[in-house]
Amino acid sequence: MGSARHELSDVTAAILCGGLGSRLQPVLADRPKTLAEVGGRPFLHYLLDQLENAGVRRCVLLTGHMGDMVEAAIPPRWGDLAVHFSRESRPLDTGGALRLALDSLDPGLVLVMNGDSWCETDLHALRDFHLHHPAHATLVASRVPDTGRYGSLRTNPDHRVLGFQEKAAAQGPGLASAGIYLLHRGLVERIPPHHRISLERELFPHWARRVGVYAFETGSPFIDIGTPDSLASADEFLFTQSRHATAITGDALCEPGASRIASNGAA
Repeated sequence: MGSARHELSDVTAAILCGGLGSRLQPVLADRPKTLAEVGGRPFLHYLLDQLENAGVRRCVLLTGHMGDMVEAAIPPRWGDLAVHFSRESRPLDTGGALRLALDSLDPGLVLVMNGDSWCETDLHALRDFHLHHPAHATLVASRVPDTGRYGSLRTNPDHRVLGFQEKAAAQGPGLASAGIYLLHRGLVERIPPHHRISLERELFPHWARRVGVYAFETGSPFIDIGTPDSLASADEFLFTQSRHATAITGDALCEPGASRIASNGAA
C-alpha cells in the first residue's frame, strides 16, 4: 500500500472483546467468543490483521468476560500494531467499556470494532468519508437480505442516519450496522463514566438525534459469530472473502497473520 499505510497512524483502534457470548455457550464454553477458532485461527487475529494492514498503529482490546485469556493470547506487538488492554471489573456493556478505556485513547479519531464481527472495509475511505461529512460518528453499514437478525437503519440521501429499528421490528432487506464505527474522541468523553450503557441501543440513537451520525455503506458482506450457526459458517465466509481479496490484490486474507503469529509466538 506504500505511503497510504501511514494515513491511519493518528487513529486509535478499540476492539470490543468483553461480551459474555451467552448464545454460544453450547458450543464455546471454554473461551471468549473473540477467541473462537475460525479457519484454524482465533477470530480476533483477523481483526488485528485488518488494522495492521491498514496502517493503524495503536489498538486497545476492551476485555471483560475471560479477559485474562485474551490478554494471554495476544502479544503486545502485532507487526507494526501496538496492542494495549483495558479490562472492566464488572459488565459495563459496549459504551461503558469504551468510556473506561478513555485514558488509553489518543486525541483524534477512535475506530471501534466489534470483536465478534468482521467486514472487509476500506478503512482509509471510511476516514475520508467521515472527515468530508459533518459527522461526529460514522458507522459502517452493509446491505443484508434480512434485517430481522441485526436491526436496520434509515438514512437520507446525504447518508445521515435518521433512525434505527430494533431487531424485533425489522424485517426484509435493508442496511444494517457492520460493527465498525469511527468516532471523535470527544464523544467518548461525553459517555457517563462507570455506567453500564450500550453503544448500539442507547448512544448511537442519542447521537443521531443530537450531533449527527452518518453511514458509510460498504459493498462487502459481513459476518458476526454470535450464534452457533453463524460461527459454523464463518470458515466458509472468510475463505470466500480471502479468495476475493486475492483475486483483487494478490494478498490472501490469512497469509500475513499466519506468518506474524509464528514470528510473535502468539497462540
